Amino acid sequence: MEAVTGVFGSRSDAEHAMREIRSTGVSEKEVTLLTPERLEQAAQSVPVDAGEQPGMGKAIGAVLGGSAGLSGGALIIAAMVPGVGPITAVGLLGGLILGAAGAGIGAAAGEKLDNSVTEGLPEDELFVYEDALRKGRSVVVVLAKDETAASGFRDLLAAEGAESVDAAREQWWIGLRGAEQERYSKFGRTFGEDEKFYRMGFESALHARTRCREYDQVLAEMTAQSEELQRQHPDARVAEAFQRGYERGRDYYQQLCNQSKAA
Repeated sequence: MEAVTGVFGSRSDAEHAMREIRSTGVSEKEVTLLTPERLEQAAQSVPVDAGEQPGMGKAIGAVLGGSAGLSGGALIIAAMVPGVGPITAVGLLGGLILGAAGAGIGAAAGEKLDNSVTEGLPEDELFVYEDALRKGRSVVVVLAKDETAASGFRDLLAAEGAESVDAAREQWWIGLRGAEQERYSKFGRTFGEDEKFYRMGFESALHARTRCREYDQVLAEMTAQSEELQRQHPDARVAEAFQRGYERGRDYYQQLCNQSKAA
């Protein structure tokens, strides 16, 4: 399975794209719509668990109900995503993505997700989705069975006005690049020469599998990635740039989490 993603500036456009995808016969388990919610709205309407009163609590996460207009009655799940804020997702795929992003999805949602297929879950793209959601954009993700299907979904999403996940990833880095260049230059290194590996380290630190773990727990994996890159690029200075990028990526994610908690 391959995840194909479209990022939309308009929630209504994303909802329309979701309906178009579903009309091709895609299972509700293989497509989701992720949308940001205003904190005050989520606080009033979303319970922490099915048996609790509405309110944010430590982390919201519950099945809100069906969505017949969007996806043939698929459930809607809401959760507080660390570093992002309150998010709603359509369907089981959306619940899995929220869970991978570190959201507490609650017992009611969790029971429904236990038997879901996780193949193709785009964990290495989650930080791109999160950046789009922080900016008030909506994200549609569909799992394609093969490259032919993936190509068709990419064309459909583009026709609906979506930005590709690769384009969104580039925009994310462009937004950070100036500050990261200034920060890196303080180490007496040339950012232009090291940017490729610095960015690889930065993005690696944002992978859903590793970003919430203690540094000593991820050190071996980070070192292995760096050594593999060095083998692939024997003439480049990889290790220091990758490590500094990795450490900076961890700090960046923690800052986002702190900001969302303060909000």
